[in-house]
Amino acid sequence: MRPTSLLRDEVAQAFSTDGPLARADAQFRPRQVQLDLADAVAQALEGHAVLVAEAGTGVGKTYAYLVPLLLSGQRALVSTATKSLQDQLFLRDLPRLLQAFALPLRIALLKGRSSYLCPHRLAQARQDAQLPDRASVRLLARIEAWAQTTRSGDLAELPALDERSPLIPLVTSTRDNCLGSDCPHWRDCPLVRARREALQADLCVVNHHLFFADLMVRDSGMAELLPSVDAVVFDEAHQLNEAGVQFLGRTLGSAQLLDFTRDLLATGLAQARGLQDWQALAGRCETAARQLRLACAGPGRAVGRLRWEDRAEQPELAAALGEVGAAAAATQAALAEVAGSSPDLARLAERAATLAATAQAFARPTAPGFVRWIDLGLQQARVAEAPLDIRDALRAEVEGASRAWIFTSATLGDDESLSWFTRSAGLEDARTLRAGSPFDYAAHARLLVPARFPRPADPGHAAAVTALAARCAEVLGGRCFVLTTTLRALQGIGAALRERLAACEPPVQVFIQGESSKRALLAQYLATPRAVLVGSHSFWEGIDVPGDALQCVVIDKLPFPPPNDPLAEARSRAIEADGGNAFADYFVPEAAIALKQGAGRLIRSETDRGLLVVADSRLLTMGYGRRLLAALPPMGLLDDEAAALQWLRELAAPAGTGG
Repeated sequence: MRPTSLLRDEVAQAFSTDGPLARADAQFRPRQVQLDLADAVAQALEGHAVLVAEAGTGVGKTYAYLVPLLLSGQRALVSTATKSLQDQLFLRDLPRLLQAFALPLRIALLKGRSSYLCPHRLAQARQDAQLPDRASVRLLARIEAWAQTTRSGDLAELPALDERSPLIPLVTSTRDNCLGSDCPHWRDCPLVRARREALQADLCVVNHHLFFADLMVRDSGMAELLPSVDAVVFDEAHQLNEAGVQFLGRTLGSAQLLDFTRDLLATGLAQARGLQDWQALAGRCETAARQLRLACAGPGRAVGRLRWEDRAEQPELAAALGEVGAAAAATQAALAEVAGSSPDLARLAERAATLAATAQAFARPTAPGFVRWIDLGLQQARVAEAPLDIRDALRAEVEGASRAWIFTSATLGDDESLSWFTRSAGLEDARTLRAGSPFDYAAHARLLVPARFPRPADPGHAAAVTALAARCAEVLGGRCFVLTTTLRALQGIGAALRERLAACEPPVQVFIQGESSKRALLAQYLATPRAVLVGSHSFWEGIDVPGDALQCVVIDKLPFPPPNDPLAEARSRAIEADGGNAFADYFVPEAAIALKQGAGRLIRSETDRGLLVVADSRLLTMGYGRRLLAALPPMGLLDDEAAALQWLRELAAPAGTGG
């Protein structure tokens, strides 16, 4: 390892006008905000300290933390929010930097189980799977052919395999069904290989879900990896709390039960036919899964996240949980008699025991500091329990060893102490830094908040948003995102906008979230000269469309958390119990973060220009509006639609009417 006293000087030289970055890339330009962030990262690495840093769009935060990491020589772990960001770091950013600095370091990429082909599950799918259609049969054949040539086994190498494909659970493993070292394919398992390479690397790229999954069940390979590193960086750290909450609790769902039922029947008939009544056991588990779904749905059949209390007092839910536990226990007893004959049957017995224990846990009262809820979809339902935040779990890790911890994102708070993030993460004592965006928002962007506009609660609000978005799209010839705060608004506004813009000459095509995968929708939008994309939460962040392809972002209303959301309710109660104000301390900061994320889709480069529309007059008329406005980049504020449309005409003029 290089002497750390030299690290800050090396970092400063790296970002200078004649440094390695400038020599490697003719487009590189030194930015003071980027250097400030890189220097803070270097200090944290030197002192094995904790840094929480917000870096506005255009700062170049990826290089600002990667360059000090690589120059320090410290063994490091970098965690991102999504698998696509992992791929970007591993396939693009890190190779460029290693070449620029001529560093012979080993890097590795480690994802979760569902990202890697499981050869054992593939063999089972080939023999036992009942595929829904011919397209799935053809796709399985493509996966088999690819399996013969791939080295990584990473399903991202198969662009034809949509992330929503029903084939994925058939050809990947879960913690429940993995056979571990008993698997006949253990030596050639892509997941085992990826974990081995991660342990040998100088820098490994993981994701937040993987990190927290290991804290909970020690199943991701992180148990061996984390103790061996000197530094941990969390990029897109604003997603850390929600990712952690998902994995630090427990869930029990109808889909989980049906997956178990399918594996039970296939394995029982293939490996122990006649030794137990597998049809009857599987039938009872399947019936229990349906009973659980119906009990969760209740008479209202609502879709979304429901309060636990709305169902817990009804005898149907208790009966359903009891039947799940009984069915799983009976199955476990039957499997125990044959478990010694094969690893698959032994693993099924363990899964049955876990299902029974989880059902029993949900039959008991909720533990202090935890919240329960029900997730209800059109075909599936699950009960869930989780801590209110990641404070205790993350603090135990941060305080447990002497290493540097760096948390960075474009949005971590709306105050200098970044309290929105540090409070939920238990990092109030960390050093904080805010590196503002170098972009000239005042010259390049305008914000329209229409003064005379229906309030969000008014019946005509959605129609007014549709009409306003249509007028913007007509001027620009597309080139718009419409971001909604609810799925209901998404469908209504999307359908109405499609009908209206189809009448334009030439027509403007409208793409709506849910009609295809996120990746496919974005590709279609970019490939269509005159297009509008209507999206909800999936498109508020993690989307990068620089240039003229996106010059207007319309947000239908202020993105406050739903007040009846079980997690929001529980967090509000906890804040009030501590003497705080739930609206000021929770709802407004949450809205500020989400608003910053949505607005961040607009200006992605130094030459971008555009219009942000927030179709919610509360931003100007309510007292908290000043706080939300202050969270946005310093755009020129407009309250007159005519002036905003004139601004769009100016933007459209150089490129004509095309997109």
